[in-house]
Amino acid sequence: MSNDTSLQSRQAINFSHKFELFSEQWQPKVIAEMNDYQFKIARLEGDFIWHDHKDTDETFIVLEGELRIDFRDGAVTLRAGEMYVVPKGVEHKPYAEKEVKLVLIEPRGVLNTGDLDSQRTAQNDVWI
Repeated sequence: MSNDTSLQSRQAINFSHKFELFSEQWQPKVIAEMNDYQFKIARLEGDFIWHDHKDTDETFIVLEGELRIDFRDGAVTLRAGEMYVVPKGVEHKPYAEKEVKLVLIEPRGVLNTGDLDSQRTAQNDVWI
């Protein structure tokens, strides 16, 4: 899909439709941009890896399911309709017992695993 802003401004983005276009876990897909920020959707299930984003905050908005974000000193649980902003530089590890559908908001170019290169590192800037 093109990220042509003239096209996007005339079509609503339907989350349900976008989620029907992919099934893989832990592979965020870009659905829109605003200034230098990307709106990404992802399906998550199971355990991720400990990581941080040294230069940016990361916003999680849960659309379906329940997501726990672990921190070295505790955790926060998000349910459908809730969001949380992980501050830059804070190590965290998302976990979902059952599949979660969510929106991530972060600057363009941010890798899902921060500075770590792992088998969980997703290809960046994939539009859907």
